[in-house]
Amino acid sequence: MERIHRVTLELGNARIGRLLWKQGFPAAIGMLVMVLYNIVDTIYVGRAVGPLAIAGIAVVLPISMFVASIGMSLGIGGASIISRALGAKNTDKAYKAFGNLIALTAVSSIAFMILAYLFSDPLLLAFGAKGRILPYARDYFLIVMGGAPFLASAMMANNVIRAEGHAKIAMLTMVTSALMNIILDPIFIFGFGWGIKGAAFATVISQFAAFLFILWHFSIGNSSLKIKLHHLQLEKPIVKETLALGATSLARQGSSSLMVMVINNMAFHYGGELAVAIYGILNRVFMFIIFPMLGLVQGFLPVAGFNYGAKKYMRVKKSLIVSNKAGLIITISGFTLLMALAPQIASVFTKDQVLVSMTGHAIRLLIMAYPLMAFQMLGAAYFQAIGKAFPAFLLTISRQGILLIPLALILPSFFKLDGVWMAFPLADILSTLLTFFFIWPQWKWLTQRTEKQNPENKLLPNVATNQ
Repeated sequence: MERIHRVTLELGNARIGRLLWKQGFPAAIGMLVMVLYNIVDTIYVGRAVGPLAIAGIAVVLPISMFVASIGMSLGIGGASIISRALGAKNTDKAYKAFGNLIALTAVSSIAFMILAYLFSDPLLLAFGAKGRILPYARDYFLIVMGGAPFLASAMMANNVIRAEGHAKIAMLTMVTSALMNIILDPIFIFGFGWGIKGAAFATVISQFAAFLFILWHFSIGNSSLKIKLHHLQLEKPIVKETLALGATSLARQGSSSLMVMVINNMAFHYGGELAVAIYGILNRVFMFIIFPMLGLVQGFLPVAGFNYGAKKYMRVKKSLIVSNKAGLIITISGFTLLMALAPQIASVFTKDQVLVSMTGHAIRLLIMAYPLMAFQMLGAAYFQAIGKAFPAFLLTISRQGILLIPLALILPSFFKLDGVWMAFPLADILSTLLTFFFIWPQWKWLTQRTEKQNPENKLLPNVATNQ
């Protein structure tokens, strides 16, 4: 039997609050740095080239994020298998799942890259590269797509590393990539005078750096898993479970990309090129306030998955309680910050005062129901962690796919451009209600299992956190 690393075993024994902090904080910091380099990209390009360049990057972002989601979705699906396998001390299955992940990520990301190059202009036009936006979007897109396999591989491996319990290593992967991008951006954009192409080259080089870092971790680093060639052969049961669970995250980003396509087109229809630039800034601002929640979710997944696999249901329940309390604090803080400083935040990206005023107004509309997202995101993550693919899939796509897209198509007929932004809080409210419908039966089931395992604590559901 392969050795399970000590850090991995902590997932089933350490205090829940400490584990969520240990797993989630590095993930949040890593994501913060990644978000910052997206923000810095937009600031540099916006100030060096102008609003049309911001719009060009806004068009390409959902496409490049879909590439990342290929790796992320496979990684999350496989990480769920790996977490439960390690919790059950089945290291052979964990190794096989990891090998299958490597093969699936390589094939799918390269295939997507080839298709993207073959249909570049139709793809960009579909995502909103209308009018004068297209040349800027094309310049950025043709370079960025070259890093697709490196980006997908890094995102896949990042989830596996967290499933092992090595949250700091996962953080360093993202930090390495982001810091390199932040350093190269001004050199390429201003120093070499490459403009939007410089931002694209900086992005690809930084993605390659992250790829090299993960190769080091799984080759000679302190990993419970190693890259073994005979595990690269695909096995149908593992592939099927990985794809079923990973479909949740792929659906989330797929619906997100589709949503951005709809928003870009509706924004252009009701507000022209300037409105597309507004949404480009909105995306970066929202990425900034959502990063702590994404870190919390990434910390929650291995903790809940490992303990569910080990049948430690009290710890699963405790992880839900603590995560939701932390999530509420995070989202209320972000809501307060943006409501108070929306115009000032918008002015960081551009000197155009009309754009600043319109963006500040849009920010406040967009985040009206933001505090509800904590419960919705953790609810979907819970079903991913325990291996229940359908509710995880449904709850993940409910906000952006099932609800937001139709609302973004309908509301502008009544409220013009404001209707585009109002679709977001209404989708948040409805998706939260749907999440409660699915979570409540699971909560009762966990309570029953907890009382059977610990009858002396049936009246004290928050104790015995180390069991």
